[in-house]
This record gives sequence, C-alpha cells and structure tokens, in this order.
Amino acid sequence: MRSAMHHRFGDPAKVLVTGDSPVPEPGPGEVRIRMQLAPIHNHDLWTIRGQYGYKPALPAIGGSEGLGVIDALGAGVEGLAVGQRVTAASGRGTWAEYFVASARMVIPMPAAIADEMAAQLIAMPLSALMLLEFLQVERGGWIVQNAANGAVGKTLAMLAAARGVRVLSLVRRDAGVGEMTALGIDDVISTATPGWIDAAKTLLGDGLASVAVDSVGGRASAELVALLGENGALVSFGAMSGEPMHVPSGDAIFRGVTMKGFWGSKVSRDMAVADKRRLVGELIQRALDGDLQLPVDAVYDLADAAQAAVASLQPGRNGKVLLRA
Repeated sequence: MRSAMHHRFGDPAKVLVTGDSPVPEPGPGEVRIRMQLAPIHNHDLWTIRGQYGYKPALPAIGGSEGLGVIDALGAGVEGLAVGQRVTAASGRGTWAEYFVASARMVIPMPAAIADEMAAQLIAMPLSALMLLEFLQVERGGWIVQNAANGAVGKTLAMLAAARGVRVLSLVRRDAGVGEMTALGIDDVISTATPGWIDAAKTLLGDGLASVAVDSVGGRASAELVALLGENGALVSFGAMSGEPMHVPSGDAIFRGVTMKGFWGSKVSRDMAVADKRRLVGELIQRALDGDLQLPVDAVYDLADAAQAAVASLQPGRNGKVLLRA
C-alpha cells in the first residue's frame, strides 16, 4: 500500500516520502480501515521532527487521525461492521491507504456529516472540549487564549460559546480577526494592533479572565498573565515559539496566579469511557446542529505529503490541510 512515511526524524518537508508498506493486519480488539481522508495536525509534524511526547520507531508512517471504511475486524471486535464509515483518532500511521486502530477509538460517523468534517471531528475538537471541561469556567466567565485561529483555538471558542462561556481570542494578524468573524466567532483581538492589551482588559472588565490558555510560550505567556484576574490560572497547551514560558514571579506571589499544563493524549487516556462517549456525542451533535464548523484549506494526495506539510504551516490558512488516499 502507499503511505507517507519518514526514515529519520527532521523537517517534515525534507524527510516525508511516499513509501510502499505492507497492508497492516488488525490484532485482537482492532479494526483495519481503508483511509479516505486524514488531517495534518501540528502534533503529527512535531512527532516527525522527533520532538513530541511520543517518539515512534523508524521507519514510521505519519498521521494520527483518519476517516475511512472498515475493511477488516480483529478477533473479539463487537459493535462494528465491515463497510461501516468511521473515524479514528489517537492512532498511528493514518497517512496510508490502510491503517489499524483500536476498536474502542473508532467512532461511526452519521451520513449527514460531510467527509471533510468527519475526518477532523475527533482529535482536535475532542482536545478542545476536554480542555474546556478541564478549565472549569462557569457560564458567563471568561477564558483568554492566544494562537486562537488554530484548529483548537477556533473549536474552543465555538464550543465554549455553545455552553455560555465567553472566550477572548488573540490572533497575531489583523486579517485573523476577519477570518474568525467569518466563522461566527466574536471577541477577537489582533496582537498586531497598538494598544491591544488595554483593549483586551476593557473587554474583559474589572475581574479580567479566570483562565488563560497559552499555545505560544515565550513573552506571549507574560502577556496572557497580564489578562488574568486574582488567583487566575495559566494553562500551557503548546509552545509554538519554541521558547520557555515567561511568567512574572510577582504575579504568582502577589496575585496568586498559578500555572499548569494540559496534554490531551494523557487526559484522554485517564478519562472514564462514559465521559469520553458523552463528549464525543456532544461533538457529533454540535456538528449536526451547525454550532461547530471545521473548514478545510486544501486536500493533497498522499504522494504530496511533504508539500502538504509545508502548506499546513503557512500563516493565514482558512482551515485544516487534509491528505487523500
């Protein structure tokens, strides 16, 4: 089968190649899926660089989420059938014509949900929804987030709004405000605009935000802390800048600001099955109701995975980059 793979860790644009790999066989409790569409996530690219929390054995096929049709069932699999249209996340090697996934991570997709949305409905949106519950912000309360026009940022804003939680979304380009507004997302501020911190404080009001989500690190962390109220929490979700977080000690000492991390993979592993089913059910219903939009910027063939990886890193994208088998 064709696959997008890498034989060494490094820049995805340089190390991703089209390979000819054996079709995998599903083991007990697993299913094999004939891939139709698979998204390119930032954590997929960090994995290829060898800089993520999970480091695969080489050579490795990229990808962690995919939509397709069940092609074969492993021993002991119940409740799923060959020919069923499903999506699977938290997997390995989805950038291939076939991939294997644990049956418990496979989710049947309603026909009313388009392929482009179904292919990316679980990994990032589920992380966003788990993050929203992790933050424990009450209705009417404020969350502030940077890198807000990324997949998780957009999804977090939409899901929070559906639950009555307000989100101040920070983007790095003025054009990003319009891109968010086009998706129906309000309360967006560009950090390229002079005086943006004062504008953010005015919007948040006297109490400021109770929680801030940092996907950038570096000086951006300190900027978020400035928008937190007393005893607020800074949650590290990513480090796009590649720099250590800058958190002023005075804010921790005198205002009680705390810092903690969030890794969706770990939270997902530790979450009760019933809770995960509840959250996935909410995602599917939000998608069906139109409360959740997951735009696609471009679709590339598997053979063009390296080019697709470059495209996925370009600023100003209008949505996710997908691979087609």
